Amino acid sequence: MKPAVFLDRDGTLIEDVGYLATPDGVRVIPGVPDALRRLAGAGFALVVVSNQSGVGRGLFPLEAVAAVNAEVARRFAAAGVTIDAWHCCPHLPDEGCACRKPGTQLHREAAAALDLDLGASWCIGDRPGDVDAARALAARAILVCTGEGRHHAEAVRAAGVPVAADLPAAVELVLGAETAQRPSQ
Repeated sequence: MKPAVFLDRDGTLIEDVGYLATPDGVRVIPGVPDALRRLAGAGFALVVVSNQSGVGRGLFPLEAVAAVNAEVARRFAAAGVTIDAWHCCPHLPDEGCACRKPGTQLHREAAAALDLDLGASWCIGDRPGDVDAARALAARAILVCTGEGRHHAEAVRAAGVPVAADLPAAVELVLGAETAQRPSQ
């Protein structure tokens, strides 16, 4: 089994512009491709899990989410990064589905498909739902202050969860924790 880093898309990997429906609106947050390359190089599977309620609201079809994801994947591939799996919840927040974060259905589906070790994994995102999903999975979490994260940082930090400025800083925390857990030689 392999550990994963479950990543939120909007506000963590790309700028959160609100209900992004077209690939031309994709703006990768600086430093993200290098940070992802470091995680992959350290042996982590990279899995994107994203709530996309714009679909449920009728603002755009699921195909628009796929087109945006394809553009993000294209840009990452140009930087030498491959995302191992893309999962999204198209439901509204009040529908009560198991796939909308903090629900963990999509994380568990990825874990089954990719033979992932959830207990050795991390969830990184800019909202409390990412942190809560990590808790439900018995994984570790980091909140990033890009996107909506800056509005939640104080409460999340008070709950004992690490907070990082952005994904590159979060990756430093992940890799530092992984190094600290390795037995001395």
